[in-house]
Amino acid sequence: MDLAQEASQYTHAKPPMPRVRLPIVIVGAGGIVRDAHLPAYKKAKFPVAVVVDSEVGKAEALARQFSVPYATASLAEALTVAPRDCVFDVAVPARYTADVVRQLPDGSAVLLQKPMGNTILEAGEILKLCQEKRLTAAVNFQLRYAPAILAAKEIMDNGLLGEIHDMQVIVNVHLPWNLWTYLFAAPRVEILYHSIHYIDLVRSCFGNPDRILAKTVKDPLAPEVATSKSVVILDFGQSKRAYISTNHNHLYPDTQASYVQWEGTKGMLRVTLGMNLDYPGGRPDRLEIAARGESLRSLPIEGNWIPDGFAGSMGSLQAYVNCDSTELPTRVEDAFETMRAVEAAYISSGNL
Repeated sequence: MDLAQEASQYTHAKPPMPRVRLPIVIVGAGGIVRDAHLPAYKKAKFPVAVVVDSEVGKAEALARQFSVPYATASLAEALTVAPRDCVFDVAVPARYTADVVRQLPDGSAVLLQKPMGNTILEAGEILKLCQEKRLTAAVNFQLRYAPAILAAKEIMDNGLLGEIHDMQVIVNVHLPWNLWTYLFAAPRVEILYHSIHYIDLVRSCFGNPDRILAKTVKDPLAPEVATSKSVVILDFGQSKRAYISTNHNHLYPDTQASYVQWEGTKGMLRVTLGMNLDYPGGRPDRLEIAARGESLRSLPIEGNWIPDGFAGSMGSLQAYVNCDSTELPTRVEDAFETMRAVEAAYISSGNL
């Protein structure tokens, strides 16, 4: 059996899912909820009980579109109609996350949208609030749960690549920044809102780095955005290389790229993240493998980063809440370590 044939038995890896799906209260009705959260929950058969947004018209529109029974502008009102066993999905801009967390019932379960605050100080405040309120809290680092990433991890965990010594993330794409005009006023953009996914993914594979070297810069063709290009090197000593290179203003369609790649002593894996290509339409994700010295061969996968990764994040949290799983990989304590790495990248770059 060759490497691709052997690997194909691991390509159907699934995230943890609860035996009984709990109802969800979504706080926030922005584009990410419309395009990712709600489609993911519908596909995975998670019941959504309430949509909350200060612009109640947006909440009502999403409730109609996705057959959610209740929409409101008030979280306090939502709490009066939400089922007692509900799980909260907080998808608001980072600067509002702590205020929403303060209003959640003590002891409840919550999935927080990334980033976990805009700075390490805000992340620390959110972590402290979650601990004081005894929340079962995780952060929605959903790239970990993309089907191709789950399959890649399963293949590596079963030793098919041998010792992993190299991990790289390459993103050269054209991102239409006008879809997120709220970012135009943000002092931190590329690493905090995009490369954070890749930093978290590297950490999930290799643990915390010894140090981080980074540079994040502005593009003269995207002057409205603080930064749109970055290079982040994560230092794991002399036997591993891990780096992230992103350019979100790459205006040449024929040379677009979006992939995560691992190399081991026996072979390599590449995951193409199709969502980043021709955004927002995107392309399908791909998973490919090569034995040492051979060409890449495609492996079968089902699903994409969006929406399936979002179902994985919620499924992981609910499985933990229901005691169907003993692990919560993206718990707030672990997410805080990703935020520490993000902060280190900004310190290294000089973008404070």
